[in-house]
Amino acid sequence: MVRSGRFVRSTGSKSMRRQFAREGFLRRLARRPRLYVAVALPLAIPFILASVTNDVAVSQPAPAAISRAAMSVTPLRYAELTAPAAASLPEHSVVLTLDEGDTLDSVLSAGGLGRSDAATLNNEFGKTVDLRRLRPGHLLRFHYDAAGAVDSVEMKVNGWGEIDAVRDGAAFAITPRPAQQTEIDTAVSAEIDSSLYEALRGAGETPQLVQELVDVFQWDIDFFALQKGDSFSLVVKKKFAGPDVTGYGPIVAARFTHNGQTFEAYRCDTDGHAGYYARNGSPLRKQFLRAPLQFSRITSKFSVSRFHPLLHYFRPHHGVDYGAPTGTPVMTTADGVVAAATYNHGEGNFIRIRHTSRIETSYLHLSRFAKGIKPGRRVTQGEVIGYVGMTGLATGPHLDYRVSDNGTWLDPLKLKSITPDPLRGAALAAFRNSVDAFAPRLAAPAQQLAAFAAKRRALF
Repeated sequence: MVRSGRFVRSTGSKSMRRQFAREGFLRRLARRPRLYVAVALPLAIPFILASVTNDVAVSQPAPAAISRAAMSVTPLRYAELTAPAAASLPEHSVVLTLDEGDTLDSVLSAGGLGRSDAATLNNEFGKTVDLRRLRPGHLLRFHYDAAGAVDSVEMKVNGWGEIDAVRDGAAFAITPRPAQQTEIDTAVSAEIDSSLYEALRGAGETPQLVQELVDVFQWDIDFFALQKGDSFSLVVKKKFAGPDVTGYGPIVAARFTHNGQTFEAYRCDTDGHAGYYARNGSPLRKQFLRAPLQFSRITSKFSVSRFHPLLHYFRPHHGVDYGAPTGTPVMTTADGVVAAATYNHGEGNFIRIRHTSRIETSYLHLSRFAKGIKPGRRVTQGEVIGYVGMTGLATGPHLDYRVSDNGTWLDPLKLKSITPDPLRGAALAAFRNSVDAFAPRLAAPAQQLAAFAAKRRALF
């Protein structure tokens, strides 16, 4: 019987007492959810079966004769039901990410290991990987047994592989599994909308590849003047550790269309020295780079009469100003010898490099010189010689770059470079074979790593 919404004891029939006993048992299950998971699943099976049976009975005509005994349902005897053994309960796992500010020890503790076990695994993992070089993004998967204790830990170190730790009594059995290191020739292509960096990032690549592409075409393309609609394609040796990208090898072929003009470059190793060549075998490398620094902007061009922002009168501007943040590396545009590295009131910290008996380049307003740069020092094309600043007569951080021919100032943007000798003989024949292999991939570079990606294994 029921009073005020609560069950009370009754001295009624045996069937009523059995009903109340069942209801009381279900209330106890609701208050004990862990027991509910272990016991309620077997209880649910008869109800599910009954529901299915009733649906079928409604949807199909009943047989002509069904005995009353066949329609009876045997009462459930709760006392005869037992909880499943612990071994049959499902194990589960939790995946934690190593985040900024974390230590491996703190993540091991957060995963459920005690201080002693966490310290043990921290020490064991440190024998396989350098824990000081761990970066955010590594994953740890903790497996738990039926009692909720950690019985194994698997750590995925991006770009290296995995480490398994399986509990073995009071200790852990450690199994390092370094990933297979591979290099795959990968085709990449994109059209520039806002910048070269954004175009490559949109294609799924990293800033490291931006620098490599600039290095290939630095003699022919002014990367300060890229336009929307310029495009490029390239084939690069992409490095993997298992499925993880770890970096790039050299670009082996590239095509760049800028301002309606298309340039091609193919890598060739001759006498132990690698370089890039056009399709006909002529080298892309020139005597002078197009610019002495990268990823900047031209703020003032060569002029015979320019209004000086500090002196407030018109005077010649014998160089090209590149606006860039203080500390931006400045490179020498050609091989040569340092003729001067000093300071004066107008030019600030400046370096002058002699390249031939006639040609010199100058780099003005530097914040400081690179280590070892002094008169008499031999430098090579692309070597960092100093850093952008605003010393001397300057209103902001920039580099004033100048070129002179036997004392006559030249416009650096119109400088005609001397090209080294082209490939010949056996080297040219081998180079042409390389061109034949990679040119089709530049024309249709949209092939992705489908075959490789299909082999990836889901770790977590």
